[in-house]
Amino acid sequence: MHLVIVTGLSGSGKSISLNILEDCGYYCVDNLPAQLLADTVDFLEAEQYTKVAVSVDIRSGKKLPIASSYVNTLQKKKTKYDIIFLDAETETLIQRFSETRRKHPLSDSRMDLSECINLERKMIADISIQSHRINTTNFSPTQLKLYLRQFLEEGDFKTMLLVKSFGFKFGLPPDADFVFDVRCLKNPHYEKSLRNLTGKDQLVKNFLDADNSVQKMSEDIKTFLLSWIPHFMQDSRNYLTIAIGCTGGRHRSVYLSEKLSTIFEKTMSVAVKHREIE
Repeated sequence: MHLVIVTGLSGSGKSISLNILEDCGYYCVDNLPAQLLADTVDFLEAEQYTKVAVSVDIRSGKKLPIASSYVNTLQKKKTKYDIIFLDAETETLIQRFSETRRKHPLSDSRMDLSECINLERKMIADISIQSHRINTTNFSPTQLKLYLRQFLEEGDFKTMLLVKSFGFKFGLPPDADFVFDVRCLKNPHYEKSLRNLTGKDQLVKNFLDADNSVQKMSEDIKTFLLSWIPHFMQDSRNYLTIAIGCTGGRHRSVYLSEKLSTIFEKTMSVAVKHREIE
């Protein structure tokens, strides 16, 4: 049996993660009291469940350390298991609670929300040390889904690359780690037959394929990223967002985002988003 224990901070995405695991064929138990973890796993193993995911969090109160100590039992039994610890920046968690209007599990009249989050961090610090950590601060549900599926398939978390096209006239993507400005390249917008198409259409691809400057730009961006992405991966980054911008975000940036994603998906997990045409 493969057991996945999902834990982490309230508001960090545990429920979404459990839904993703369920879609991947795991039998899921949400908010399992920590003191029932051992008996539940023993029962499901006896019933010959092969893939099980359980969510354990701060609502178990002072019993949460049981989940941490149970890891020793799993190791002795040689049960295949993974612990996924979800985290996020405090400001992001506060925003999520504000949007959903839900109370923090530790909330009371003596502490504000940020104090509750800081207390929760301290209470679950022990189990976080034994876990695969994911910072969901800038993850959308789709990105988290891709990231978890990669882990289930490969048994490890690798840096995920999000390649995003955008139009400068609509503003910079706030989550970008790298921004490449390709407005200097020849613009298909000024070709009447191409104006209403996008960089995903073959006619636009043919137009840009024939331009040596476009190919030189593509090669230079590729070389830069190949040189520096490994350094970010060594720094345990969950993901990198590469933003490629042209004027309107429909032709040049879309074309180059598609082209670069095809190159990088051979060696790492890649997602593509075209902000202005999706």
